[in-house]
Amino acid sequence: MKKILVRFVKLNFGLFLYALGIVVTIKANIGYGPWEVFHVGLGKTVGITIGTASILVGLAIIVFTLLLGEKIGIGTILNMVMIGIFTDILLNLDIIAVVDNTYLGILVLVIGLYIISVGSFFYIGSGFGAGPRDSLMVALTRKTKLPVGVIRSLNELTVTLMGWIFGGMVGIGTVISVIAIGMCVQTTFYLFRFDVTAVKQATVMDSYREIRGFF
Repeated sequence: MKKILVRFVKLNFGLFLYALGIVVTIKANIGYGPWEVFHVGLGKTVGITIGTASILVGLAIIVFTLLLGEKIGIGTILNMVMIGIFTDILLNLDIIAVVDNTYLGILVLVIGLYIISVGSFFYIGSGFGAGPRDSLMVALTRKTKLPVGVIRSLNELTVTLMGWIFGGMVGIGTVISVIAIGMCVQTTFYLFRFDVTAVKQATVMDSYREIRGFF
């Protein structure tokens, strides 16, 4: 039981860091990451918070991936909910100042991407399942047989375009996010000596059986 509790704490700590990284990239003020462009644009259009938009988009993605035959885990659901909640809390607290200098904004953006990468290390390492957007990428890769990189790029291009139409901020930060996030994740995982392929991601039923086994 202690082991699963430690994993659960690790999961939520990772999700908090992920949300913190998102907020830092937003405060960099030089253009949001692709999904944030969409969430902010959707939030402005519908009149809801960024976090709520993130949760609703995540829910829609989960339903879609389930229809495509992908299995989800507790981590998939908590990723959808907690990142949105943490993002709204951090934005409402307003403890991170908006950057008004392009060069400083680039530095802050990269710091935010590394925070997201460390958050990914913790939440993926907990083994409770991939996040909704990662699940979508996997599901579409399986169905289309296209390379995963192509699917990821198409996903991010699509949400960026939609977010821009809705009024989300697209700028140099958006381009940097697309290019640099892979490098940030790779270097972070290397420093932590983390092999993402070695982690067996549990489905909801796997976690249920594991918890039930303690009673």
